[in-house]
Amino acid sequence: MNNNKSLLALAVVAATGSVYANTSPDQDLIKRDPLTFQQWHLQNTGQTGFSLSAGKVGEDLNLDFADRMGIKGRGITVSVIDTGVEISHPDLKNNVVPGSRNLIDGSDYPVDTHGHGTAVAGLIAAEEGNNLGGRGVAPYANLIGFNYLSEQSLASWMVSHGLSEDFRVLDRFTDPRVFNQSYGSTPSSPPNGDLSLDPEYALVEQVMRDISLDSHWGRGAAYVKSAGNSFRYYNTYIQGIPFYVIPYENNEFFNNNGLPFHNANIELGNTLFWNLVVSSLNADGHLSSYSSAGANIFLSAPGGEYGQDKPAMVTVDLTGCEQGMNVTGIHKNALHGGSQLDPNCDFTGVMNGTSSAGPNVAGAVATVMSANPALDARTVRHILASTARKVDPQHQGVSLDFETASGETVTYDAVPGWQTNAAGYHFHSFYGLGAVNVDDAVYKALFTGASLPQLQITPWQKQTAGVTVPDASLVGAQSTMGIDQNLTIEAVQLKLNLDHERLRDIAIELTSPSGTRSVMMSARTGFLDGTDGGYTDTVMLSHQFYGEKSQGNWTLKVLDTDKGTSSTLIYNPEIGLFATNRTNNTVDGVLKDWSLRIYGH
Repeated sequence: MNNNKSLLALAVVAATGSVYANTSPDQDLIKRDPLTFQQWHLQNTGQTGFSLSAGKVGEDLNLDFADRMGIKGRGITVSVIDTGVEISHPDLKNNVVPGSRNLIDGSDYPVDTHGHGTAVAGLIAAEEGNNLGGRGVAPYANLIGFNYLSEQSLASWMVSHGLSEDFRVLDRFTDPRVFNQSYGSTPSSPPNGDLSLDPEYALVEQVMRDISLDSHWGRGAAYVKSAGNSFRYYNTYIQGIPFYVIPYENNEFFNNNGLPFHNANIELGNTLFWNLVVSSLNADGHLSSYSSAGANIFLSAPGGEYGQDKPAMVTVDLTGCEQGMNVTGIHKNALHGGSQLDPNCDFTGVMNGTSSAGPNVAGAVATVMSANPALDARTVRHILASTARKVDPQHQGVSLDFETASGETVTYDAVPGWQTNAAGYHFHSFYGLGAVNVDDAVYKALFTGASLPQLQITPWQKQTAGVTVPDASLVGAQSTMGIDQNLTIEAVQLKLNLDHERLRDIAIELTSPSGTRSVMMSARTGFLDGTDGGYTDTVMLSHQFYGEKSQGNWTLKVLDTDKGTSSTLIYNPEIGLFATNRTNNTVDGVLKDWSLRIYGH
């Protein structure tokens, strides 16, 4: 297929010489702007990204074919929902179209006082070939921006996420078909409660559903969301006071046995089917040290590390050396502080996080959409899933050794390594269905003539269980439910009611009729005390069953993996260090009931 792509690229270049006015067919994309030679996420040749160490050759978005074809997001508008966007930035302004909004004062300039949103916009669609900075993944795409993180009301959410104040349907050519959400939360307890009874949540989900499926003359739009940055620890507020929350085991700080300390399935927005949730890769092609993970991860993409010892993202920053991430002074990142390549500090080399992985996927979505604008957003999402690359293929997952209540040491497959489901899709809780592969997705989109069949969503189906969860045991509590509908699965939602005094111990697994096991909530997740005794109508999402058939018996298993040896610490520099979750549960837990909802066709 690579030979076919090369031939097709050459044919298009020959037929449309204007696509590459100053570029020969064999010229690397990294030579077109001053900083693209360090943008390893676009073409990884082993650059440092101005940090102290190099990445691994080839660990990138793989967009050489799309680049040579000139398929770079033209005609697709991406909405940056963030801290704002400096839309007058010289490397962004030519791609900005009407539609931005300052949600504080109502003007059309979404002032960014932080730089985060501006950096995100640069990753998506910084201009190419203007002899400034680097370029975006989709450098021909349109941009609009919102300073939603400065004004987080429901009204601001509606406007920034696609519902205009006059309830106009998104059908204009400059309306966004991609929404980037590089934000989220890290709850210290499960999001409990029946969300169907919450009118605000119901409205949010309805808006996302309508825009995802019905906007743009039925072609819909895509919501991309960052998974979170809480693999090793997270931040929370207790009575308005900020605390670090960290694991503690075997007398070691930050020891969580290699398991995610904050599972991506805890954050409510990450459990919505409409959000394409993204984890982060570093320049070596491994999970970034901070990236949240879980069964709800759809794809992974470059996000980098911190740009000091290891490469981060090279992208746009707020203009000038007095604001943003790149300011006057001594920095470990060689681009910073007013360097020869960037004397005015208009760019940065330290942007990172799933906040970076998200816009890299948003740019990829825009690129694929521009390759075949007739395809609906769900089909584009499917194409990205079916072409994703099995990154870090040797990763074996995470095994957890623990002592049972009877004193026996056992081994639990807490995070399975790469698994291939019954439909042939690979999945890993760290990487979802794999790393974004722009070239293969573009190539497939070019030759896809029809969109997926209409989406079907089953009603919630409930199963009463009433099964005891034994303390510190591989036996666990198990319950089975039969599903009659025979859909090709796109995602599965689980709703759970479970009594347990110490949720840190609990692992939750769902097994499909085909025998695929998905760890919906990994063990040793860093919940704090005071979780009201367990899960109450808590929703989780999995993409591990993608492409399988839904009909048959589904099995839920809940395990307790700790008899009280681990704990959770909270720390504030002015208040001190405190332990929580130190006391094991005094009674066994109970799996009360559970429900499933299938999304598919």
